[in-house]
Amino acid sequence: MTVIVKKYGGTSVSSISKIKKIANQIAVEKKESNDILVVLSAMGDTTDKLVQMSNKSCKDPEPRELDMLLSSGEQVSISLLSLILNDIGVKATSLTGWQAGIKTNSQSMSARISSIDVKRIKSEFKKNSVVIVAGFQGINNKGDITTLGRGGSDTTAVALAAALKASECQIFTDVDGVYTTDPRICSNARKLDLLTYEEMLEMSGLGSKVLQLRSVEFASKHNVPIRVLNAHKGNNFGTLIKKEEKKMEGATISGIAFTKDEAEIMIKGVKDQPGVAAKILGPIGDAKIEVDMIVQNVGSNGLADFTFTVSRNTLKNAMKVIEKNKKIMSYESVSSKNNIVKVSIVGVGMRSHAGIAGRMFKCLAKNKVNIRMISTSEIKISVVIDQKNLEIAVQALHNEFKLNKK
Repeated sequence: MTVIVKKYGGTSVSSISKIKKIANQIAVEKKESNDILVVLSAMGDTTDKLVQMSNKSCKDPEPRELDMLLSSGEQVSISLLSLILNDIGVKATSLTGWQAGIKTNSQSMSARISSIDVKRIKSEFKKNSVVIVAGFQGINNKGDITTLGRGGSDTTAVALAAALKASECQIFTDVDGVYTTDPRICSNARKLDLLTYEEMLEMSGLGSKVLQLRSVEFASKHNVPIRVLNAHKGNNFGTLIKKEEKKMEGATISGIAFTKDEAEIMIKGVKDQPGVAAKILGPIGDAKIEVDMIVQNVGSNGLADFTFTVSRNTLKNAMKVIEKNKKIMSYESVSSKNNIVKVSIVGVGMRSHAGIAGRMFKCLAKNKVNIRMISTSEIKISVVIDQKNLEIAVQALHNEFKLNKK
């Protein structure tokens, strides 16, 4: 019998009426004799409210107790869906993460799944039950409840799909699928029917919030097809994310991603000699600050300029680290800029098509968009530009690569 895994996010289960709608959809599909496993997030903004409650309760919440508190949100949603399904004549059983056999390491608030024992789930399938599992949680080897971090329900769903060898993992959201770019920025953005794991990984890492990055990594590792669907629309194909096939190289560019969470730091007058990058980035790394793009310009008189980007919320701390380590880094001056954005074009077709970078840069120049920094990978080209040019750049690139057409 075919196993289908369905995951619904917080906005999809934010009210009883929405949960009833999901129950009715599941009831129809259950008649096709599939084994159905449903993974749910907490209702609406429940998790945010629980975090607020913990902050009001004490100044420094104990991580273990936070895991216990935050995991309670999903238990509400799974029990409600189970109650509703049983009420309309569909046998259903709700399971917490640990009841579903999800074992993790002991990293509170961001635990990693180590193994899944699906015996309990399979026994419920044999009873013809729809199994409803709480996302975002598991249990460690001490028997303590753990949580997987923001967006962890996506990872729960994909991990269960892999363990059960499901035909696909369906992720239900408030959008019709993954688009060529953000429709709020580009009015002629088009829904994509197909993406590779690599493309989705790049887009998730570059600001696309449709899927959590860890869930895509897990799907790629275990070859689990993911389908992104609209929870409020029936009979829609959505976007299928799967392993790359030869025919998928036809499209040169699949999408344009961008992130506004960028800040630039420029250190001027550092010694142009081996080891200078380590002297700068070493203390930055020790402070747990992630660095994205890096450019080192050769200057004159044995001096150079070193520029890199960090996320905006770490900029202040990064500047403190640099000023504190001025003697070690040995620079003349340091400045920062936070009104920048990163825009990226993504597509597996880049592997077999030359001249993509040239087209991108020519397009931006034609639209008077200045490029501050550039980075590339096998299927991605990213540029840092001034934030005021974001919409112009995205729309221009979308038109240049004809992403509004199939």
